[in-house]
Amino acid sequence: MEKIVNKLIELNKTISTMESCTGGFLVSEITNISGSSEVLKFSAVTYSNEYKIKMGVNPKTIDKYSVYSIEVAREMGKCISDFTSSNYGIGITGKINNPDKNNMFGKDNAVFFSIYDRENNKYFDNKITVKNQSRSLCKKDIVNKIINEMYKILEINNK
Repeated sequence: MEKIVNKLIELNKTISTMESCTGGFLVSEITNISGSSEVLKFSAVTYSNEYKIKMGVNPKTIDKYSVYSIEVAREMGKCISDFTSSNYGIGITGKINNPDKNNMFGKDNAVFFSIYDRENNKYFDNKITVKNQSRSLCKKDIVNKIINEMYKILEINNK
């Protein structure tokens, strides 16, 4: 994460996140790095559909694809980027080995994330199958995958 924060500072770029199943773990990792206040604009933990919708996710997208889908992760990333005018927005949704009685669709071990690049209007989408381990370890695995993907994007976009 330190490399990402430093690269964002160097490039004068900003980031915002909208997290669901990771419950703010990603933004916590960002704020653990000195200088993160220069790049982090805003973060929202939208555990419920209601607050995803209040932050801009189209309810029709949730109805059509389920809240646990890459389509919703994409909208989360774009909505948070638009809301904050950040260069990058990251949306994360899914289930970490736990059924959701309010949203019975989808596998109980599938997590989706999308990194939205506002300048290029481009999405970098990913699906992760989490291991059957503690939620804490699953969140670490998810965030490590996002960190690796984000670093690749910064390297590719800014050569």
